[in-house]
Amino acid sequence: MRMSVIGCGYLGAVHAAAMASLGHDVTGIDVDEDKIAALIAGKAPFFEPRLPEMLEEGLASGHLRFSSRMADAAGADVHFLAVGTPQIPGGHAADLRYVDAAIDALLPHLRRGDVVAGKSTVPVGTAGRLAPLIAASGATLVWNPEFLREGWAVHDTLTPDRLVVGAEQGGDGTRAVATLREAYAAAVDAGTPFLVTDLATAELVKGASNAFLATKISFINAMAEIAEASEADITLLADALGLDSRIGRRYLGAGIGFGGGCLPKDIRAFAARADELGRGEAVGFLREVDMINLRRRDRAVRLVVDALGGLVFGRRIAVLGAAFKPFSDDIRDSPALDVAVRLRGLGADVVVTDPAAIDNAVAAHPQLGYARERDDALRDADAVVIVTEWDEYRRELSPEHAGGLVRGRIVIDGRNCLDAAAWRAAGWQYHGMGRR
Repeated sequence: MRMSVIGCGYLGAVHAAAMASLGHDVTGIDVDEDKIAALIAGKAPFFEPRLPEMLEEGLASGHLRFSSRMADAAGADVHFLAVGTPQIPGGHAADLRYVDAAIDALLPHLRRGDVVAGKSTVPVGTAGRLAPLIAASGATLVWNPEFLREGWAVHDTLTPDRLVVGAEQGGDGTRAVATLREAYAAAVDAGTPFLVTDLATAELVKGASNAFLATKISFINAMAEIAEASEADITLLADALGLDSRIGRRYLGAGIGFGGGCLPKDIRAFAARADELGRGEAVGFLREVDMINLRRRDRAVRLVVDALGGLVFGRRIAVLGAAFKPFSDDIRDSPALDVAVRLRGLGADVVVTDPAAIDNAVAAHPQLGYARERDDALRDADAVVIVTEWDEYRRELSPEHAGGLVRGRIVIDGRNCLDAAAWRAAGWQYHGMGRR
């Protein structure tokens, strides 16, 4: 099947490469000519495991191409819309200018029978507004939300846990759904559930999923505050809760909270859209979810200050992590960099390290100190703060090794990912986030 993917960021570049790996002929389109030049050269413009190999294979096979010209999307049977929807500057609602611009540019190149499949995360009602414009060209709009995890995006594209396609009932809508089912035949044949909904429900699925995940994370972090005040252990509490099949253990990892370019902006946009629909009270709890999440960063900074006896100025603090999560170089709304900046503002000599995100961090926060190697960051530090749960920190860093480098034996475990007993037995002052 011939496909185009409009927008080659985190979502689009992975989607284009993955579809090409399945044998489809795919053209990725983006207005950023530098990004397109990198992709044509087989270079991923961001860190994502397995993507470079997939790009190389797709380009070599001829199934994958990239262009900055929308005209090169002409002739595709399916056009996947994968542009970004950031927050409006100074507000919480989603900025749809890139979605609208992409549709306007695509319309002259659509043919009767073409399918436009929206993958971008948009406020409910967006597809209903765009559908008549696309129908006037003879094409059909469906909404096919993405559920990718950065660091696992290739896996989640090729082996998704579900496929959702929103379409109008009957006629062109039914034919468009059949086209998407064919596009995803490999996953469907492997048993992936294929759920067909109306347009509005498909849009809501993504927002509701992220709202639920954010709520679950903030719930356990709220419990961490109670555990800390009562001298309980949040990790053991989460283990006990997770054994309840109605709850489950995933996303009950208490710590410094979530960040990135999806969950924070998506829950805010979801609440903003609810306000526009006159139902803001139904999701009022999401504002508290957001507040709990941000409060965890305050708590991490306070743990550092208290551990250093309130004397932070001039103290060397190693911050392990810059990306908002492991297996990514994405620093958008990164808790790690937020904590580092706050400590720097208190006069600390902060040194940040990260296996993948240093270049992005330096560009965004040049006032911070950086070390490309973990041990260089640890050397002569008065305190260590683990904020991104990379394997290099969670599994490979021992108290004995760190003890030979760190001046002050203080570790703040912002992800509750270390063996607290082992670090304490080695003579370290260990502080978890609600953990004994």
